[in-house]
Amino acid sequence: MFHEIRSRILLSGIIALSLSANIFAAAPKTEIIVSAAASLTDTMNELIEMYKKVKPDVTVTPTYGSSGSLQQQIEQGAPVDIFLSASPKQMNALSKQGLILEDTRKNVVENKVVLIVPKSSKGITRFEDAATDKIKQIALGEPSSVPVGQYSEEVFTSLGILDKVKAKAIYAKDVRQVLTYVEMGEVDAGVVYATDAAISKKVTVIATAPEGTHKPVIYPAALVKTSAQPQVAKAFLAWLSSPEASKIFVKYGFAVVK
Repeated sequence: MFHEIRSRILLSGIIALSLSANIFAAAPKTEIIVSAAASLTDTMNELIEMYKKVKPDVTVTPTYGSSGSLQQQIEQGAPVDIFLSASPKQMNALSKQGLILEDTRKNVVENKVVLIVPKSSKGITRFEDAATDKIKQIALGEPSSVPVGQYSEEVFTSLGILDKVKAKAIYAKDVRQVLTYVEMGEVDAGVVYATDAAISKKVTVIATAPEGTHKPVIYPAALVKTSAQPQVAKAFLAWLSSPEASKIFVKYGFAVVK
């Protein structure tokens, strides 16, 4: 009799533990979707891996592309929780339409605009060379949707050579495509962010855009108004300004906005 009771108790304990384990395993993770500028790809991937250790119950799913295309996706109702743009322009457009939560908007990091050439290239020394025979083709971001393309046009306009540069421009869908064109040697030069150039061993940075030739390259972030997980998204957005996250941004060449 004693053995029978003992067996029943043990069996009940095993069943209870099994049920608890199943309930725990079945507990769903909370997912948030972050739409981020293509120039943040490597940085954001590392940040997301780090956040898994901070909040293992939260899944952060990134979507990368030009800030203009991501803006359009949000306007069309894409299920996005956080938008991180490479320019205030796209964020301002969403703000005017009432598509972001204004009290969550903040400037996260700053970048620089640089002229790059293939590693083996010689003879090009400054942005002004884009108007000379030294550069026959130059890769630029599509200015209507790619912030680096907009900054590029500001630089060349300031230098008084935009028309000459446009005549030899090969336009790309985002900054990473500009980088690829230069890496592959398909163009003589390209204009990207300093952080993009830093991740490539196949290009050389020739010059940084002269001071005052373009607007500051500020990356704003904000919650999208239709976020399905606003509290979870707010927590992640706040974490992006933490000392731990700031170290990752700096590692990839960004300047953290205080």
